[in-house]
Amino acid sequence: MNERIAQIQLALKEQHIDAWLFASFHYNNRFANTILSLDTEMVQSRRCFYLIPAEGEPKKLLHAIEPEQLGHLPGMTSSYSGWKTMEPALKEMVAPYEMIAMEYSPGNAIPTVSIVDAGTVELIRSLGSKVVSSATLIQTFEAIWTEEEYQSHLRAMKCLNDCVTATFAEVARRVKQDGHTDEYAIQQWMMEFFEARNMFTYHAPVVAVNENSANPHYEPGLDRSAKIKEGDFLLVDLWCKEKDTPRAMYADITWTGFVGNAVPDEYRRIFNIVAAARDAASEAIIAAYKEGKDITGAQADDVCRKVIEDSGYGEYFIHRTGHSIGEEVHGSGANVDNLETRDERKLIPRTCFSIEPGIYLPGKFGVRSEIDVYIHPDGRVEETGQPKQTDVVAMYKR
Repeated sequence: MNERIAQIQLALKEQHIDAWLFASFHYNNRFANTILSLDTEMVQSRRCFYLIPAEGEPKKLLHAIEPEQLGHLPGMTSSYSGWKTMEPALKEMVAPYEMIAMEYSPGNAIPTVSIVDAGTVELIRSLGSKVVSSATLIQTFEAIWTEEEYQSHLRAMKCLNDCVTATFAEVARRVKQDGHTDEYAIQQWMMEFFEARNMFTYHAPVVAVNENSANPHYEPGLDRSAKIKEGDFLLVDLWCKEKDTPRAMYADITWTGFVGNAVPDEYRRIFNIVAAARDAASEAIIAAYKEGKDITGAQADDVCRKVIEDSGYGEYFIHRTGHSIGEEVHGSGANVDNLETRDERKLIPRTCFSIEPGIYLPGKFGVRSEIDVYIHPDGRVEETGQPKQTDVVAMYKR
């Protein structure tokens, strides 16, 4: 843990932040839990604080009845028993530091970072310190991958690509044999595919036919499962990671197919717009790194969204372009987003994120095409979901 503290202090210096203050109550600060390796099995029924300065020894402020909290962390310990002693002790803790990072996002611009309640932020400000967002620090210590973690992502990606190929073949087989299948049956078949390969997914894949594909978060079930038959349009969105690999990383892709030999022009036309938007975002990131320029998630979203807006379908692209990927399929790094949130964090090396634009035509169909992008330590930008989709798949031709 001393090495982790040293890394945090270096990052604080690089970002010109005086200190990072972790506030936790009933383990409600998930970033404190992971970054500080807290033992969440230990009782934490009172507020506790841990401050890491850019220079010097960390400091702890603990309730008198829970003196063992944060015992594995280095630093000086102070205690309190009530608010009348806590607030002066907290003031003494933060007084030397003008700028303090906390899990806060101005205007709630990045909701995943906004963990600390407004009252605690107000309290720290009232003690004379300026509170800034720890969003960039969180990305540094939560979203960056090791080489081993990158390799686990590639193995998960191979499983997803194999699953798409096998799924479309299975749909074609069942429809040719029985005249139809259904969304839920195919979803469960995909889950068995993952299980046979020792892969984990926190949620079953999206399998959406025809108008259901126009709902980005459609979920088939036993009581809601449309038939799939010849002539239908099908969208599958799937994600997984290895079960038994420590800190295994997710992969996440979306493909679309047509149950037949010849894909109708309308499906292909919309797909081509979506694919062009997807590729424009990826190419903008690649170009920025080749030119040695920074690019933010919001900027990449703008590039992608403009392609769809210029094609006249902007109102039908109703979600962000992409999300950070990590141990959770929606990770803690920068999202490719300037729609739902203003994610102005840089897309940095050794992080991974999806690019998944979509056009959703209510009552008709929806197209989404999703790839994952990883930025290598040397700045090389890789689309890990290769081969990426270049046309709606005609399932009878596979």
